[in-house]
Amino acid sequence: MTAEYRNGPLPGLVIIRPEVHADSRGSFMEAWREEDFSRAVGHPVRFIQENESVSRRWVLRGLHLQAGASAQGKLVRCMSGRLFDVAVDLRPGSPAFLRWAGFTLDSAAPELLWIPAGFAHGFLALEDRTTLLYKVDRPWDPSSERCVRWDDPALGVRWPIPPGVSPVMSDRDRGAPGLGALLRELRGKGK
Repeated sequence: MTAEYRNGPLPGLVIIRPEVHADSRGSFMEAWREEDFSRAVGHPVRFIQENESVSRRWVLRGLHLQAGASAQGKLVRCMSGRLFDVAVDLRPGSPAFLRWAGFTLDSAAPELLWIPAGFAHGFLALEDRTTLLYKVDRPWDPSSERCVRWDDPALGVRWPIPPGVSPVMSDRDRGAPGLGALLRELRGKGK
């Protein structure tokens, strides 16, 4: 089995396109192989937790990150439906600091996205019953969890939300601090 690994538009992002074998019975693909993946991202990665999120159309989750030593790398995959996935580089010293990249992930055309530690992550479900599955390399730590406002003009993320549609969000995401507040907090705590 083989998969195509290619660098994403921001340093550290990796897009994986598995080879899908289809016939009259259905299909088969090898979604992930440790050795190939580690070579593509440039270091060994040990996944220790897997999470699944099911959302209805126009649900927006994020932008989330974990700070400091609990920062997580994520390998994300759309298992059903279709979504717009966003990664924002918040790594101090990165040449892409404060830049974002967006990807449409579709279960009908499987791709996986590696988002390294230090990125904020969020997504918008474009269909009902959209399922996002993601593996992480650090456990969830509620004391390290941070959120940045999804529509902060300093980031300028262009979400594909039609006019007249208001995204469905948690109170926490809707009330998330702006980028400036988040950066001040992270700098103040040395994270």
